[in-house]
Amino acid sequence: MNTAELLVKCLENEGVEYVFGLPGEENLHVLEALKHSSIKFITTRHEQGAAFMADVYGRLTGKAGVCLSTLGPGATNLMTGVADANLDGAPLVAITGQVGTDRMHIESHQYLDLVAMFAPVTKWTKQIVRPSITPEVVRKAFKRSQTEKPGAVHIDLPENIAAMPVEGKPLQKDNSEKTFASFASIRAAAAAISQAINPLILVGNGAIRANASDAVTQFATQMNIPVANTFMGKGVIPYTHPLALWSVGLQQRDFITCGFDNTDLVIAIGYDLIEFSPKKWNPEGKIPIVHIGAISAEIDSSYIPNVEVVGDISDSLAEILKVADRQGKPNPYAINLRSNIRADYEQYANDDGYPIKPQKLIYDLRQVMGPDDIVISDVGAHKMWIARHYHCHSPNTCIISNGFAAMGIAIPGALAAKLVYPNRKVVAATGDGGFMMNCQELETALRVGTPFVTLIFNDGGYGLIEWKQENHFGKGQSSFVHFGNPDFVKLAESMGLKGYRVESALDLIPVLKEALAQDVPAVIDCPVDYRENRRFTQKAGELNCSV
Repeated sequence: MNTAELLVKCLENEGVEYVFGLPGEENLHVLEALKHSSIKFITTRHEQGAAFMADVYGRLTGKAGVCLSTLGPGATNLMTGVADANLDGAPLVAITGQVGTDRMHIESHQYLDLVAMFAPVTKWTKQIVRPSITPEVVRKAFKRSQTEKPGAVHIDLPENIAAMPVEGKPLQKDNSEKTFASFASIRAAAAAISQAINPLILVGNGAIRANASDAVTQFATQMNIPVANTFMGKGVIPYTHPLALWSVGLQQRDFITCGFDNTDLVIAIGYDLIEFSPKKWNPEGKIPIVHIGAISAEIDSSYIPNVEVVGDISDSLAEILKVADRQGKPNPYAINLRSNIRADYEQYANDDGYPIKPQKLIYDLRQVMGPDDIVISDVGAHKMWIARHYHCHSPNTCIISNGFAAMGIAIPGALAAKLVYPNRKVVAATGDGGFMMNCQELETALRVGTPFVTLIFNDGGYGLIEWKQENHFGKGQSSFVHFGNPDFVKLAESMGLKGYRVESALDLIPVLKEALAQDVPAVIDCPVDYRENRRFTQKAGELNCSV
């Protein structure tokens, strides 16, 4: 066999189901090997789409998603999705073709030093410089990618190395054992929690990666401590739980801000600073913190834990429960806070305004989607509203990129979600800006047979940037954010998809239900009233956190 064939055998050994990518001249041998493999190659329309698919696949499964490109422009096109996976903590392995080693020392057509280029956006990057090291490179790539904190790695395969004959076999996967927190840290955390009068749990995506949802819910329930989640921690505790304070992470004051203003201890569980800067909720660094996670806390002047409990999260919480002596009901202020949050959410249930308010749009979307169905949010103004108003019963049912926060992720991500969970309803929620960045992957979805719904929040511009410009410079002081759009219904139909346009608030639920029942991908064009952005900013500015 040649090196490319050994590489593919190693991928099979790692349990790879799909490789997302584009064919190219320098990855011919890899493609030929994949043709005879159990791995399904998904031909995408752009390498960025391929990387986003691998990104979301990794986040949903915990197994590294794999994307493939050729050299030069193909590799540079992968970069955004690879960087997104790396900062979002999604395991991903990117494989690039490369010129032969015999022409790397001279200026050469399409040649870039890809190992150097991928270094800033990956955990590890390596070129296969001789055929015999292939099994070691692949095994190390997957191990590094999937080890906490997960992220992206990159393998570069020169075309002459790919064609060389080789003998070898994949390496056996090692069984990494759980690590457990020290008894001293458990006791210190239990003491801090027992003494706190008004503690607050802040839970992040690390708890989802650790499959610690049940442990967090049990811990919060027994300790009577309210829970706020980051954008990427949605569903760790069911949003219907009486202690759930829903999402934190907006760049403006909100009800949950009052929870942080009135706490005397934050218990951060699986929290990653990249999801929501501690400077937003602990600007002076005065709030005591207990850090519970699989890895040590990052360094930040606003995040200096009094106690670090480092090890398996579920085990740590169970051990703290055995030692902590905390009795009584949660602080009445937290209960009132939840009441205010829910009342604000429910007030849009019967709103009939048109264009549709984002709160109403998301409220209706939640009514249509089942507890295990999946929403993939793109990036834009709608992401902020989804983070605030779309609530989850269980983890990984609302995927938001909030580490790298790259526009264009929703449609490729929805395709990957449908591959992982073919029997669940999947909605790609996107603005019109994000839609036009990777709408070509709807053809991929049709060809592959992954019917999902793309719900477009249509405002004819980059709504989030307009919101920020007006916050900074004043009402009406936005610039360079407006654009025209194609007829999204006709565009969908021209691709063999189903197209819908929402023309009143009453249309949305029946249109969503019909679109989700289709056996081909569907696109819904929904005009949205983003005047709500300014109204929210004004309301946030008037928020009074008096106890």
